[in-house]
Amino acid sequence: MTIRIVRRFAASVAFAAFALATPALAQDKNVKIGVLNDMSSLYADIGGPNSVVAVKMAVEDSGLKAQGWNIEVLSGDHQNKPDIGVNIARQWIDADKVDAIADTPNSGVALAVSNLVKEKNSVLLNSGAATADLTGKACNPNTISFTYDTYMLANGTGKALTKAGGDTWFFLTADYAFGHALERDTGNVVTQTGGKVLGAVRHPLNTSDFSSFLLQAQSSKAKVIGLANAGGDTTNSIKQAAEFGIVQSGQKLAALLLFINDVHALGLKTAQGLTFTESFYWDLNDRTREWSKRFQKLSPKGSMPSMTVAGLYAEILHYLKAMEALGSNPHDGAKVVAKMKELPTDDPLFGKGPLRADGRRLIPAYLFEVKKPEESKGPWDYYKQIATISAEDAAKPLEASECPLVKK
Repeated sequence: MTIRIVRRFAASVAFAAFALATPALAQDKNVKIGVLNDMSSLYADIGGPNSVVAVKMAVEDSGLKAQGWNIEVLSGDHQNKPDIGVNIARQWIDADKVDAIADTPNSGVALAVSNLVKEKNSVLLNSGAATADLTGKACNPNTISFTYDTYMLANGTGKALTKAGGDTWFFLTADYAFGHALERDTGNVVTQTGGKVLGAVRHPLNTSDFSSFLLQAQSSKAKVIGLANAGGDTTNSIKQAAEFGIVQSGQKLAALLLFINDVHALGLKTAQGLTFTESFYWDLNDRTREWSKRFQKLSPKGSMPSMTVAGLYAEILHYLKAMEALGSNPHDGAKVVAKMKELPTDDPLFGKGPLRADGRRLIPAYLFEVKKPEESKGPWDYYKQIATISAEDAAKPLEASECPLVKK
């Protein structure tokens, strides 16, 4: 009899403890976001500390702190090495209980981290990596790509320049996942538009000497030299192309991925006339101007936001909107991403637009040209808009997608 009473008492205590614990678990409002990017090398100006600023702005603007949420932002430098990026992400997820990895410029790093978040059922909020494979053959239920991809860049700059008479191309390509994807996607667009690819040369990431690569491009006699690189590699190749007189001799440089920070570093005298595609520019409208000026005051270098920084802000806002809709943090990455796809996206920088089954956010893109020095009205007034590319044309059609999540 005594044993039965003890057992009943123990069961009652256990049930009471469970009853008390359940509401606490149901009301878990703690979120950790890890900003993983290049803090010290060729992509640091594109994102780096500026990405952390954008994420913290999104946390404040979400309004969740006033509702009792505790949102922590961590940052790490992947040094453009997939193994380092994965090790940081694994440490964050396993030991620090980070819920989402954000930014990830460098497609090699992003593809590796995307595999990890699927394995760990965490979340990758990609804004920095360009490879379209993240929402194509390498897509998964835990990864979102919000801002741009190689398909968008190819169908903007590649198509426009080919139609304008630049019907022979030679590529100067960063020798890793991003460069390969950008060369592939742009080459496909060039040939589909009636042009011809004469060849390509691959250069190491973050190299300082482009002379041999530029000489090969120059000797190809191609009308367009496509720079399938980014950040410091793009600015260095453009500077050295100017020293070789490549543009003056009649060939056109196509900066297939150019950021406002690159133009700022080059100066208008060197960058003028470059044609490129982006999904964001600080001076597009009143909303982008207002947010960008807020951001500039917080930026460590007082810079205007790049496309990827702006996209990261919008992506984090939507991620936190999904958390709010769920009512608490389920610590289930696939469930959070599913909620993100279910909810309509609407933010001050990119407006409304669907988040597709493949994880790609549909937003318009713009074909820009860098202004001549005499056309600029002041600091950071660098772009003139040539054309608008619809959201549907800027993303690969779902019926052509290799993503296994897409039902055809």
